[in-house]
Amino acid sequence: MDRYSKFTVLVNRIVRNIHRIKGAAMSKFGLKSAHVSCLYYLYKAEKPLTARELCDVCDEDKAAVSRAIDLLTKEGYVTCESNTVKKYKSPLTLTEKGNDVGEAIAQRVDDVLSGVSNGVSEEHRAILYDSLEAISVNLQKICDGFEGENKGG
Repeated sequence: MDRYSKFTVLVNRIVRNIHRIKGAAMSKFGLKSAHVSCLYYLYKAEKPLTARELCDVCDEDKAAVSRAIDLLTKEGYVTCESNTVKKYKSPLTLTEKGNDVGEAIAQRVDDVLSGVSNGVSEEHRAILYDSLEAISVNLQKICDGFEGENKGG
């Protein structure tokens, strides 16, 4: 397998498996994989977060987070602490129901991370994450360059 194929196939396989795990974890709550990050990060933050802050920590776009928050609010997992400011800037808090699901998600995440760490030393994991960070930054620069070219720059 050439370098391009190996990189793209492995990354796609990892992403696909992550989505499958998220979907399986959420199906028993009647939610979708898109809701995992919101519930997980609100749970881990142990303080209210705004939709903007959730977008930043989840690295998701505003529309996706907004849709997730709307559903999570309707289903009683999340509550908005303020009705006076714009919804996007309002602090969001997990309800008791949301906290229970957030705790279950956090436990599942810990279990999955433990499972994927089998046979990978702490040193190799650190190198992997550093490498992924560098690749991510480099890909972002390349994308930014393409966007500049497409705008006539």
